[in-house]
Amino acid sequence: MVRGKIEIKKIENVTSIQVTFSKRSGLFKKARELSVLCDAQVAAIVFSQNGRLYEFSSSEMEKTIERYGEFSNEYFVLGRPQVQPYLEELKKEMDIMVKKIDLLEVQQRKLMGQGLGSCSVAELQEIDIQIEKSLRIVRSRKEIKVLDERRRLREKEIRERLLRPLLPVTLHTEKGEPEGGYRTKHSSEVETDLFIGLPVARP
Repeated sequence: MVRGKIEIKKIENVTSIQVTFSKRSGLFKKARELSVLCDAQVAAIVFSQNGRLYEFSSSEMEKTIERYGEFSNEYFVLGRPQVQPYLEELKKEMDIMVKKIDLLEVQQRKLMGQGLGSCSVAELQEIDIQIEKSLRIVRSRKEIKVLDERRRLREKEIRERLLRPLLPVTLHTEKGEPEGGYRTKHSSEVETDLFIGLPVARP
């Protein structure tokens, strides 16, 4: 479906101005993507209608502005007629990068299962191959993580077994009996005598 052209002019409605200005994050997002994809030094400065500052810079803003000032002083002495072709070339390059970014975003949505209605059989086959390749990478990484976790647990269990004989002997309780329900040989014999019959007088 062909999109209609939107007339660019000042918005009179205050609410519409705020809504439109809130979309400034899209500008900063494109600037960030441009800096990452092209390893470019990008800076964007925006002042709202109320004078509030919004900015983005791929590096320190001061350094970018300083670099721009040095470039301007050196370049603009050549005269404005020579600057205009350069600016037009920059605009063309930026338009190309924006289109590439849009294509990457479309491809990403397709890999997530969105917007597949317009895809041909060949495109769907290519997406299927890419997804399968990604799944193999994820599964391989998962197997490595699981094996590492099992190895770590085995090492922990071996350490605990080796340290177990070195634990201190269980202390007696205040009543004179060992903790944990263990009884001495003497107490066991007394209980046996009581259970069988009267105790025999011992010399």
